Amino acid sequence: MLASIPFDHLMWLAGALLVAGFATGILAGLFGIGGGAIIVPVLYEVFGAVGVSDSERMHLAVGTALAIIVPTALRSYFAHRARTKIDNSVLKIWAAPLVAGVVAGTALAAISDDVVLKIAFVAFAVLMSSKLLFGRASWVLADQLPGRLAMSLYAFGIGIASPLIGISGGGIATVVLTLYRVPIHTAIATSAGLGALIAVPGTIGYVISGLPHLGYLPPFSFGYVSLPGLVLVGGIATLAAPLGARLAHAFTKRQLEVGFGLYLLLVGLRFVIALAGF
Repeated sequence: MLASIPFDHLMWLAGALLVAGFATGILAGLFGIGGGAIIVPVLYEVFGAVGVSDSERMHLAVGTALAIIVPTALRSYFAHRARTKIDNSVLKIWAAPLVAGVVAGTALAAISDDVVLKIAFVAFAVLMSSKLLFGRASWVLADQLPGRLAMSLYAFGIGIASPLIGISGGGIATVVLTLYRVPIHTAIATSAGLGALIAVPGTIGYVISGLPHLGYLPPFSFGYVSLPGLVLVGGIATLAAPLGARLAHAFTKRQLEVGFGLYLLLVGLRFVIALAGF
């Protein structure tokens, strides 16, 4: 598959992956996300360019994004922890139900068509951007976080959604926390700690579910994880994440919300176009 692609095209693809890795790292640190929200659509385009079939490339993009999230999210988490107080009590409550949700979401993704993953991504982008762009400070559910049961249900829901979309869950978790008046910077820093809890079991699930499809995937694929994508994008993103974390503290709460909301709208629009067949 790769042998049929001109060398200059391969170099262009490598350059695109490196640029995507830098952007992924910046966004991971800036918004407390693992970077999947940007890298999934980028990898989707790259895998299409190298001939991966439409029935496989969304799964490959999501699986690779989850693998990339592991080091990127950890780097982002430690960078935020050095600058912002993280609510570790939230992470302790969320850990077990979150992992259980990831296992369920990964199993669902394994038996789902590519279209299901695209629709899940669009739904995530629309709901998140709507809250960020049009939400007001008065849009709160309570003045403090709910009890353990409600928090566990939130975690389980985030866990299910994340492997379907290819994200670390940080963006969703940030919205949940801010609905209970958790300050935006604390919410972002705390949410960054979810990355590895979601990405590790999610990546393992995509590796296993992709093994029967290796004949339809590009060279150097480990199940539904592309090793070139992991190395090129993940390596640069991990290095760039601390820079994004520093930039986050140069912006106001509203600037962070608008920036993240506009980005999600653009990503959602791209997948609407893909669903329409363009």
